[in-house]
Amino acid sequence: MAISVANAPCSYGAFEFTVGIDPNVPDGVALLNQVSTAGYAGIDLGPVGYLGTGRALHDRLAARGLVLAGGYVPLPFPDPAAFADEIGYLDALLDIFDAAPDGPPPRPTLADSGSPARRAAPGGGGHDPSLSLDAAGWRNFADSVARAAERCRKRGYEPAFHHHTGTYIEGVAEIEQLLELTDVNLCLDTGHLLVGGGEPAKGLRDWAERINHVHLKDARRDIVAGIVADAAPLEEIWRRRAFCALGQGDVGMEDVLSAITDIGYSGWLIVEQDIFPDPTEPPGRAAADQAANREWLRARGI
Repeated sequence: MAISVANAPCSYGAFEFTVGIDPNVPDGVALLNQVSTAGYAGIDLGPVGYLGTGRALHDRLAARGLVLAGGYVPLPFPDPAAFADEIGYLDALLDIFDAAPDGPPPRPTLADSGSPARRAAPGGGGHDPSLSLDAAGWRNFADSVARAAERCRKRGYEPAFHHHTGTYIEGVAEIEQLLELTDVNLCLDTGHLLVGGGEPAKGLRDWAERINHVHLKDARRDIVAGIVADAAPLEEIWRRRAFCALGQGDVGMEDVLSAITDIGYSGWLIVEQDIFPDPTEPPGRAAADQAANREWLRARGI
């Protein structure tokens, strides 16, 4: 497929840290209407069940001309017992994929679920090696990733692995270790890579042969630096709005788009501007922000 542009529920305040927890999370059907109206071709699934399941989800997407681009699967990869207990979440996500409208197969987007120590030190993977896994942890991690990837492939889906703030795959060295120890390809997230101390355009070029999915988000270094300086927990990334509108942060989005072109990337660009719901904001702000993000890309020929 050529490049297609999608959005994700996290841009509207709906993700694993808010759905079923925050009463201000927007309605899933209303969110689909907003994504479609803004001109996106696809949508990420968000937490299993949030946008619907089975025929209901199929019909909701088809009625709005949306394709299911992928779905985020956080799992405790370094802990074999916990991984065995939670792998059923991946099965539930793949069941939903099976019911999606026709289109490119959605991308199971695997991610580590982190730990209290990692969530207490967002960005730490980029500068504090003591936070990383030991040799045994890496062996367990690689084995669990291989098992999850096999599960996806047996059902006809090729996974991607998402490096993420507050998890064991955050800094550049951790990403490169993952790529060395596994055969799973990478979901490069421009915002999370910046938080983890990397340079997004360089990451796209360095790992070009292993990138099969892209989450496109901008981020502000000053807010991230403040969170790190305060030793603030992971939730502050969203509470302080470290992720901002495309072109308004420090990711170097023009360079990122040039790198995407240079490496010949083909697939989904999933626009994300993760936020916590804020009932004090004007109604419709998130929808307006995501419409503006789509226009920002359209003005650059995407």
